[in-house]
Amino acid sequence: MDEVWCVRVGQVPYDDARSAQKALERARQAGEMPDVLLLLEHPPVYTKGRRSNPAELPMGEDWYRMQGIEVTETDRGGLVTYHGPGQLVGYPIVDLKPYGGDVHEYIRRMERVMISSLGDLRVEAEVIEGLTGVWVGGRPPQGRKIGSIGVHVNKGVTTHGFAINVDNDLQPFEWIVPCGIDGCRMTSVCRELGTEHGIATLIDAVTARFAEIYERRSVEVTAGDLAEKVPEAEVLAMAAPWPASEAGAAASIR
Repeated sequence: MDEVWCVRVGQVPYDDARSAQKALERARQAGEMPDVLLLLEHPPVYTKGRRSNPAELPMGEDWYRMQGIEVTETDRGGLVTYHGPGQLVGYPIVDLKPYGGDVHEYIRRMERVMISSLGDLRVEAEVIEGLTGVWVGGRPPQGRKIGSIGVHVNKGVTTHGFAINVDNDLQPFEWIVPCGIDGCRMTSVCRELGTEHGIATLIDAVTARFAEIYERRSVEVTAGDLAEKVPEAEVLAMAAPWPASEAGAAASIR
């Protein structure tokens, strides 16, 4: 069974993570490494997808920056969303050939990874026909969005991915039109369960479920080891680390 390298990175500025993804994308296209799953979080940032429009940031970009939230363009699909500390972000760098080059199949599997991982934490989530991402409690207005998806494919290799709210501040979502869905209510693992939950438990579930659903053998590696293989991704090795309880163990790929 082919490997997927799972890398628990820590906190990385959005633009730095994007440049690392591009380097890893080139390496994957060249066959210099197997599939990679980056797991990380970002400082506060609003990202604008390829179809976003100014109405999704109704206060104006300068106002958001005054609140300490960066605003940046991105080449992923989708509209505007928010990333911040306490939200688990997954960036799979995956060659789609084993999946028949089918982007829709790739996304369906991603939805299953998110739903299964949340289920492991006793959060019942689902996809809603006609809406993006992963939800709890049914359709809006009762339903609440707990996870988002936005991907980019270049020469058969994916970048960007998914985000799951764990214990992050949800207020910044209320200042925008998240993912272009009017009246969208956001939630998190902690809000749904009414208890404290760190990212570590969800990371464990995601790495296991990703390997299972994408039919790969999970190999945990460090950001430093990954940077030795792909030097242009060294910014990941300089990430603000998670506490030891959040980081988990990683094997060497030397």
